[in-house]
Amino acid sequence: MEKKMLKDGIDLIEAHYKGEQISRRDAMKIFGVGGAGMMMASGAVTPLKAADATGKKIVIVGGGLAGIATSALLIKTLSGAEVTVIEPNPKSVSYQPGQTLVGSGVWGAEDVSYETKDFVNSDVNLVMDKVVTFNPEQNSVKTAGGKEFKYDYLVVATGLVLDFGAIKGLEAIGDVYSLDPAGAAAAKKVLADSGVCSVYFSEGAVDTWTQMQKFVESAKTKKVKGLFPEPHTAFKCGGAQKKLVNLTVARLKEAGARENAELSFVTNGKKLFGVPEYHKAIEQQMKDRNVSTRFEHKLVALDLAGKVATFEKHWEVKGAWDADLEEFTMETKKEEVKVPYDFCHLIPPQKAPKEVAESPVGSTEGWVPVNKETLQHVKYPNVFALGDVAAVPLGKTGGSVRKQYRVVVENIASMIEGAKALPAKYDGYTVCPLITDIGEIMLAEFKWDPTDDAKSVVAPSFPLDPAQPRWIYWLLKAYALKPMTMYGMLPGRA
Repeated sequence: MEKKMLKDGIDLIEAHYKGEQISRRDAMKIFGVGGAGMMMASGAVTPLKAADATGKKIVIVGGGLAGIATSALLIKTLSGAEVTVIEPNPKSVSYQPGQTLVGSGVWGAEDVSYETKDFVNSDVNLVMDKVVTFNPEQNSVKTAGGKEFKYDYLVVATGLVLDFGAIKGLEAIGDVYSLDPAGAAAAKKVLADSGVCSVYFSEGAVDTWTQMQKFVESAKTKKVKGLFPEPHTAFKCGGAQKKLVNLTVARLKEAGARENAELSFVTNGKKLFGVPEYHKAIEQQMKDRNVSTRFEHKLVALDLAGKVATFEKHWEVKGAWDADLEEFTMETKKEEVKVPYDFCHLIPPQKAPKEVAESPVGSTEGWVPVNKETLQHVKYPNVFALGDVAAVPLGKTGGSVRKQYRVVVENIASMIEGAKALPAKYDGYTVCPLITDIGEIMLAEFKWDPTDDAKSVVAPSFPLDPAQPRWIYWLLKAYALKPMTMYGMLPGRA
């Protein structure tokens, strides 16, 4: 069944590219041997209806995957529009999902690094600068270089910030962007050879592999402890820490050192995953790998010298009786818990960039408040947001962006044409290729439950059990998703 599905995926690639004069062989080079990558994108390749946008100015703040993909599709869809992307980082389109593979030694740093200019549509005006002021009342933004840009429509796609400074002991690191030389230098200086590492910034992914190898080597001769905490904030890629646990287990087994390593996964939440089917599957995976789990533990401090993490354990207990509500109140209890470690993979707390959070387009939580389906700002109708910075449930993955950017473009085109109601709706689709072993992945796809906003439901692309790890999904992750992203999404084609 799986081999047939792979063949069908390859055939689909061939059929798709025949219309663009690309041979089967070249298509395979573009998408890798995992032809399923095109299958994942097949629901989003139908061209949007063209619209006349002569004289309209569209400014996109942020030149990562979300911003560049949106700019490309806008150019394809809107005739006569002037599209400007403002982005300070020349490597902003680097393939961040691959950093878990870098952190486990499967890929090298060179496999995820790209030049932004190489993926920008030639009709897009790319400005290498940083927006520091948003003035939605005047339909303008200003950059650090002192330039003002007027717009008819604004798209906010800045991504988020890694808030290392929120953890006691890491204040000297402060704020770091995923691709940030200065921030990376600060993080490397503070973390040094402490055993603490993070794949959430590019150089940190390289350091993670270094620290992981030292941890595995130590486990060959003595008992060691590995710690994998999740943050208390919203963060991108909810499966990342589970991946690092499983990849560490794989490397320990490979070295014949698994028995000497005690591994602990710690989360601030009450579940391993928000979707019941995936929570159950991951729970069993943790048990099978002899990984202990702790819930409702907030990481508050790291003693790098002593190699001890401090958590705030919290739980609710029944309090006093409320006669008016005729129910008991709930009280939160807290206690400090210290956990020693030899190796700690850290996912830092995350937040919206200060320039966004403290601007009129931001919110008290920092994220850009938008209608979760249309991605239109709740206050400014000509402002949209997508990707990590948008205040929508779920949605902080590249797989989410693949659905979101098309929604934004279609709705802007509809507004230009005078539509009273925005037609395109994002359904919350998110995908997490959750690595369970080197060569095996559980493809966790899900979206919002249409009957209950507080819940999510599975949304598989394939007629297979989505909670079952499979080798074909490894092919998808290791060979297909990167080229699909670089040559499918960034040009606005997938």
